[in-house]
Amino acid sequence: MQNHIIDAVNRSQEKKRPNFQVGDRVVVNIRLKEGDKERLQAFRGVVIAKQPKSGRGPGAMFTVRKISEGVGVEKIFPIHSPVVDSIEVETSSDVRRSRLYYLRSLKGKKARLKESETFADLMAEPTAAQTDESMMTQGTEITGGDTATSANPKDAQPKK
Repeated sequence: MQNHIIDAVNRSQEKKRPNFQVGDRVVVNIRLKEGDKERLQAFRGVVIAKQPKSGRGPGAMFTVRKISEGVGVEKIFPIHSPVVDSIEVETSSDVRRSRLYYLRSLKGKKARLKESETFADLMAEPTAAQTDESMMTQGTEITGGDTATSANPKDAQPKK
C-alpha cells in the first residue's frame, strides 16, 4: 500500500528531460537566485557519469565535467531538481564505458571523445555536392538562372 503512494509521489515530482548518455556534451541551464533576482546560468560539458547507471528514478543524478581556464570543473546535478531549468544535448559520442573518470587525467586533444556517426549525420549540414546539385536545378544569379549552362560549364562557349 505504501509503495504505491511513494511511487505516485515520486512520479509526480519527475520532470520531462531529454534522453542523454554518458559521453554526451550537454548544456545544463541552472536557476541561480542572487538576492531577490533570479537568472539562468549555463554549464556546458561532458557527462562523465550517471547515478544510477540507468539514470532513472526520482533520485537520479549525473556528473558533468568541463575545463574552465585550464582547470577541470565537475558538477553533480539531480536530474529532476527544480534548480535545473533545462538540459540540452549538443553532441553525442561513442563511448564504451559507463563512467568516464579516466578523462580526469587526460589533457588537451587526448581528452576528446569520438563523436558518434549517427548524431553527426542528423546534425550535419548538406555537403558541398548536395548544395551544388540543388543550385543547378534552381539556378542562381551568378549563372543568370540558366540551368542548362550551369549543368555543364565545360560545354559553355566563352564570350569574346
